[in-house]
Amino acid sequence: SVAFQSRLAAAGPKWIEPYTDVELKELGKRGVKRLAVVVPSFTVDCLETLEEIGIRGREEFIESGGEEFTLIPCLNSNDRWVEGLVEIMKDSCPMGTF
Repeated sequence: SVAFQSRLAAAGPKWIEPYTDVELKELGKRGVKRLAVVVPSFTVDCLETLEEIGIRGREEFIESGGEEFTLIPCLNSNDRWVEGLVEIMKDSCPMGTF
């Protein structure tokens, strides 16, 4: 299932759907018992991933009939991610400036 978390006021009165909170409730109501959630647009865990998804999202899913909710951590400071980011930066900088 795919859902969209952030609702930006600057985007207008309606954001991209389905909304994450609505989708989590619907999954529980439809009989999904176990759910693993990944937030691919975030490279580092923050309040939006930890609190909105990891705490409130878990509560919404469980209260709607789900039993097990796993939030897969963002890449954070994973060595492979950091090394890859350094390579991207090196490739993007003019010679000798990195």
